[in-house]
Amino acid sequence: MSTIPDELQGSKQPSDAEEDSHVLIARQAIVDENRAVFGYELYDRSTPSQGYTADSDAALLFNALSFADTETLVGQKLVFINCTLASLAGGHLELIHPDKVVLEVPPVPGNLPEDIESHAVVLEDLRKRGFKFAFNHSVLTRGYAPWRALASFVKLDMTVLKPEMVQPFVKFATANTTAQLIAEKVETAEQHQLLTSYGIKLFQGYWFAKPALVKAQTIRPSQATILQLINLVRKQATTAEIEELLKRDPTLSFNLLRFINSSGFGLNCEITSFRHAVMILGLKKLFRWAALLMTTSRNGGAPPAVGQTAVVRGRLMELLTAEMLSPEDCDNAFVVGVFSLLDAMLGVPLAKALESVALPQPVLDALLYRTGVFAPFLALTEACESGDDEVFGRTAEALHLSNKQVNWAHLQALAWAESLAAD
Repeated sequence: MSTIPDELQGSKQPSDAEEDSHVLIARQAIVDENRAVFGYELYDRSTPSQGYTADSDAALLFNALSFADTETLVGQKLVFINCTLASLAGGHLELIHPDKVVLEVPPVPGNLPEDIESHAVVLEDLRKRGFKFAFNHSVLTRGYAPWRALASFVKLDMTVLKPEMVQPFVKFATANTTAQLIAEKVETAEQHQLLTSYGIKLFQGYWFAKPALVKAQTIRPSQATILQLINLVRKQATTAEIEELLKRDPTLSFNLLRFINSSGFGLNCEITSFRHAVMILGLKKLFRWAALLMTTSRNGGAPPAVGQTAVVRGRLMELLTAEMLSPEDCDNAFVVGVFSLLDAMLGVPLAKALESVALPQPVLDALLYRTGVFAPFLALTEACESGDDEVFGRTAEALHLSNKQVNWAHLQALAWAESLAAD
């Protein structure tokens, strides 16, 4: 047996003590005949599994795209996601770019012909939108002819099929579908050799790779804040009104920018402003996103103190730059202030935190290197916060701002943040 690449090695399962602030996603490689990774099947390990439901597989897709680093998680490979029949009509699929997603669809309970036919209509609609499907061996049995033309993959479970049944299924699939066959739960060299002799070229199982765990740090908005967003969308609020809410809560805006720039969303350009993100998503998809965020967030009241401080920083920088910079740069100044505390929110170095969200270079320069047009405003903002008179005086003078101007802006920023917390 050849050496298994490091990326395919297994990982221990998460303990019950894992913090709520982590998303835990297990991935198991699907490999080709040369043991190169063809794709990954994903499993949600963030919460104890109670079986797949329409909510659970929607949450898995959402967590994988929103919170995990999708480039680290799956790279450019296909993603295989177990689905329920109920979830196929779910709005969460409208948020997903289908090119990389394979939906693993179970057979219909009871195998009733009318149910098989009705689900074929749903599947056909998803296929037209670009989704691919993987079915188990049931699709090769009598009654599932309406599904066979939709199959991109057929999975043959080696723990379910008797050894003598595998070759007849392979021959039937080859003659009656255009699907690629995947032998799953392959656990021995003998199984692998036999399956290869039947012409199967894709494999999944412990013989190749155990599921490996990918852990992502998260910051999640309170459900009260998400409800405010949902209510704004339902009232057909303007982009400016929605942007205002995003500016109130750094956790909400951070999650939105990270999601819309994930590889699964399928954009060819990076979105770096809240307003642009809202315009790109549109109200319908924004509602879907907020609803899914709600299902994966904890109950909570007011944001933590660090979030409040971040909002004050953002508003103060926005006010300080108002008469010196363009409106777009004022928006970016707000982002610098708000995201300057991401390291405290996430518990990781700032450079690491910023890897998962797209930001303009001048914003990154200020946050990471304390250089560029926004750097002195950030230094002044922090001096206001800490009471560092020496830095305050030097920086204010360099920016040609009087003590009265800065102090008045700081009071306004504090009052603004307080008013938001009271809403």
